[in-house]
Amino acid sequence: MSNESNNTSQDQVEDVETPEVVADDASLIDELTQANFRIEELEQLLAESETALAERKDVEVRAAAETQNIRTRAAKDVEQARKFALEKFANELLPVIDNMERALQGTNPEDEATKAIYEGVDLTMKGFLTSVEKFGVTQVNPQGQAFNPEHHQAIGMQPSAEYPANTVMMVMQKGYLLNDRLLRPAMVMVSQGGASVDVEA
Repeated sequence: MSNESNNTSQDQVEDVETPEVVADDASLIDELTQANFRIEELEQLLAESETALAERKDVEVRAAAETQNIRTRAAKDVEQARKFALEKFANELLPVIDNMERALQGTNPEDEATKAIYEGVDLTMKGFLTSVEKFGVTQVNPQGQAFNPEHHQAIGMQPSAEYPANTVMMVMQKGYLLNDRLLRPAMVMVSQGGASVDVEA
C-alpha cells in the first residue's frame, strides 16, 4: 500500500511540475519571438540609416563637384576677361596701323624728298606694333604661306607659276590676333597654281 501511495504522490508531483515547464517554455518562446521582432526592426532601421547615409554622401560628393566646377568656370571666365578685355580697344587701333602702312607704301625710302617721312612713319609704326604686342596683339602677314581659312580671308584666286596651289600670293590687308584669338583675318589673294594663261591675238 505504501508503494501505491508513493506512486500516487509521485504522479501528483509530476502533474504539478508539468504546467510550470510548459509555462516556462511558452514564456521563453514568447521572449525569443519578441527578440526576433526587435532584431528585424533594428535591421530595418540599420538598412534605412545606411541608405540615408549613402544618399547623403552622394549629395555631398555632387555638391563638392558642382562647387569645383563653379570655381573652375569662374577662374576661366576671369582669365578670358583678363586676356580679351582689350579686344574692342585693339580693334580700334587696327585702322591706325593700316594708315601707317599706307603712308609707307606712298613714300619712297630712296627719294630724298620722302625719305625722312618714310623713316619717321616706319619708326612710329615699329614702336606702335612693339607696344601692342606687349598686350597680346600680333600681326598676321601670311605672304608665301599656305592658305589658312581660320586666319585668312580669300579675296580671290589666280593662276601663278611662282606660287603653288593654295598659297597666299598677295596680302591686301594684314590680319591681327589678340592672345591667339582672331581680331581680323588677313585679306589675301590665293594661288591656283600652274602657269598663267596666255591669250593669243
